[in-house]
Amino acid sequence: MALKNRLILIFIMSYVLVSAQEADSVRYPTFKVDGTMKNKFEYAPEIGSSRFSVRNSRIGVRGYLTPSFSYRGQIELSDNGSFKVLDLYGSFEPIQGLLLSLGQTSIPLFNSYVVSPGSLMFANRTFIGKYFLSTRDIGFLADYNFKIDAVPASIEFGAYNGNTINDPVWREKLSYGGRFELGSMKGLRSTIKFYNYLNTPKVHYFFYGADLRYGGDNWKVETEFMKRDNKDVDEDQMSAYYVQGAYAFPLKETYLFKNIVPAVRWDAIDKHRNEKGFDVDRLTVGLGFGLTKKYFSSILRFDYEWYFVNRELDILNLYEEMDANKFTIELLLNF
Repeated sequence: MALKNRLILIFIMSYVLVSAQEADSVRYPTFKVDGTMKNKFEYAPEIGSSRFSVRNSRIGVRGYLTPSFSYRGQIELSDNGSFKVLDLYGSFEPIQGLLLSLGQTSIPLFNSYVVSPGSLMFANRTFIGKYFLSTRDIGFLADYNFKIDAVPASIEFGAYNGNTINDPVWREKLSYGGRFELGSMKGLRSTIKFYNYLNTPKVHYFFYGADLRYGGDNWKVETEFMKRDNKDVDEDQMSAYYVQGAYAFPLKETYLFKNIVPAVRWDAIDKHRNEKGFDVDRLTVGLGFGLTKKYFSSILRFDYEWYFVNRELDILNLYEEMDANKFTIELLLNF
């Protein structure tokens, strides 16, 4: 049986057994299923072309083997038609607040709300979330959570192969990175981060950035900056920025839609640091209709993107529609 079919069968069988695991909340191992379905229709009016796509279709499991050892597995059934294995790691908590993870996991560079399909504010990711680097690798991650007075804080540090997911290559030097986070997802939160990426002897990138976020029960505002320096080629640099926000207006529980979510975003990407203005910037406006009482979760959204191209970039020129104005209808389901 192919690996893909085996993994799907494991997830289905595990889901059937979940009720038995939930019979006693203190019984180990524990088991929880989650998933995301992201379907889109896009139309580029200037070009006159359109397409339907299943952008993401993810299913995952997580739980505890013992009170100190946990696990996470996640697969992508369809990433624009491709099957991928995403998260595959185990974690050990030797003391309260310290989590040590080994396997295929996220790198401490990106915020989940700009790269995770189920957490995005818009149908399409920011330039930071899409064009800089893969969000996962195979390696080791240490995450220590503590408090400074009453303010939550965390320090992350990880070492990785520096290649990509599902490819355990041998390396003379590992890639590594870290992040310091202050605050929580509700209220004020800020992080600073870096990642030293050694893909091959000829590819050595250093990434660094910072972000600031403020969120309430039904609204949030976020901004971030990230830069990529080529340590061997001074002219090869790239920077990106974004500011985005959304507000959810609750509706009556008897209505089909539970809330209405207007949102707006500006983001930019730039590779020509000695030129005036950004190479490409974009304005996105959206209107979403929440399917559940949980804000910013399952949603039917309508977005429109205006692209302003001062200098064309190769990464945005793979096909004509990439940097063209677009209207998008998206159905996002989280479970």
